[in-house]
Amino acid sequence: MNGITWMHVAAGMTALASGAVAFAVRKGGGTHASAGKWFVAAMLVVGVTASILAAFQSPPDPALAVGGVMAGYFVATSWMTARRRDGTTGKFEIIACAFAFGTAAVMAWGGLTGTTTPAGPGPLFALAGICLLAGLGDLKAILRKKLTPVQRLSRHLWRMCFAFFIATGSFFLGQQDVMPKAVRGSPILFVLAFAPFAVMLFWLVRLRFAKMVGRLNLRASSAPAGLAAAASVPAS
Repeated sequence: MNGITWMHVAAGMTALASGAVAFAVRKGGGTHASAGKWFVAAMLVVGVTASILAAFQSPPDPALAVGGVMAGYFVATSWMTARRRDGTTGKFEIIACAFAFGTAAVMAWGGLTGTTTPAGPGPLFALAGICLLAGLGDLKAILRKKLTPVQRLSRHLWRMCFAFFIATGSFFLGQQDVMPKAVRGSPILFVLAFAPFAVMLFWLVRLRFAKMVGRLNLRASSAPAGLAAAASVPAS
């Protein structure tokens, strides 16, 4: 298992570095796209190796295995959303939706029947709720058949940010035993771990604000034509 452990560590460090670059550079540019591809590939390796390592722990950790599976699901659905610039959905989203609902059901059933993690059944129920939310998002996208640019970018954004949180949270909060004693328990680690959510909130608000401004501009541009038409009607 040492080889898989080192593969997991290397992929995790690659995911942290490439994810940070993707968040820092101009969105939609070549550097952003390249860093995003590295992040997706690294997180897929992280997810697979985490699931394998979880099975060989004593006792096995179901939450770690599920977290690895979820990491792969979130980066895959986010990456596919970014690739489909026309906003269409298809068989991939249907499969992803079924996977999310199935995973949520399995985790909820495990928690109800007594399956526990080192922290108790709570993490299983929390992960089940997140999977259910993601599955509902997939279903909503399928029913719409085509997403608007804002909807597509929002879907890509929150899923990629959550996947990045899996990486940052696992490292900055879950691996403090390998860090210098001076920084263990430091608030800085919590800030770094939850930074993806702050970035996600910033961009979601910006996207919604841009949508609102776009609507205002559209109404303003159509107002003169409407006034001109009204002025051309003779008074009765």
